[in-house]
Amino acid sequence: MIKRELSFNDLAIEPSEIYEQMGYGTAEPDAMTVGETDEMIARVAGFVRPGFCFFVTDGQLDNDHSTLTVMGREFSIGRIISRQLRGSSRYTFFIATAGMEFEEFQHALMADGDMVKVFIADAIGSVIAEKAADRMEEELQRLLDPSGWRHTNRFSPGYCGWHVSGQQELFRLFPDEKPCGVTLSSSSLMTPIKSVSGVIGLGENVRKLEYSCGLCDFKQCYKRKIPSHK
Repeated sequence: MIKRELSFNDLAIEPSEIYEQMGYGTAEPDAMTVGETDEMIARVAGFVRPGFCFFVTDGQLDNDHSTLTVMGREFSIGRIISRQLRGSSRYTFFIATAGMEFEEFQHALMADGDMVKVFIADAIGSVIAEKAADRMEEELQRLLDPSGWRHTNRFSPGYCGWHVSGQQELFRLFPDEKPCGVTLSSSSLMTPIKSVSGVIGLGENVRKLEYSCGLCDFKQCYKRKIPSHK
């Protein structure tokens, strides 16, 4: 298993990505929001310790039944993910997280009761977790480059027809009890909350595509494009 700890600077986060997560789309927020966000970014950058871990394994994809069997565990991933993984020769399972330091920071903000800061921090945390997963994909691709293989998009339990309870079996695949310092509750909630997990297909005949939101009816998906404000 490959594990990496990152710094905030490693994530190369643009303020526009945080504004989009906050719901602004491509519109510019007001000056107060910009100032609050800049201040929050500066605070978070000083202590946050995001990271990721992943491993590569064999697996058996059954497109007829929309299942993926790995290490003796069968995942009911749904037809959308099954179709996107088609042609994969191997599979990567991953976890990426904003880290416990950020989780504790969020709890402190909630205790202070400043809901503006809580809202901004929530958006920043979501972006941190996703950017940590982006860095994971980049490292994965560097490992694949000598073979000429590529990878698919990443897909997570709770999206595209893969029930969130799939987290339970996914976490059991990892050799560590707390992979990347992330724990899982009986209701499949990850702690730190700002964490993502999932699977990626690997092979010569796969490719990464734009997320095809037209194929999925889950309106709250984080990959669904947010319309810009006029």
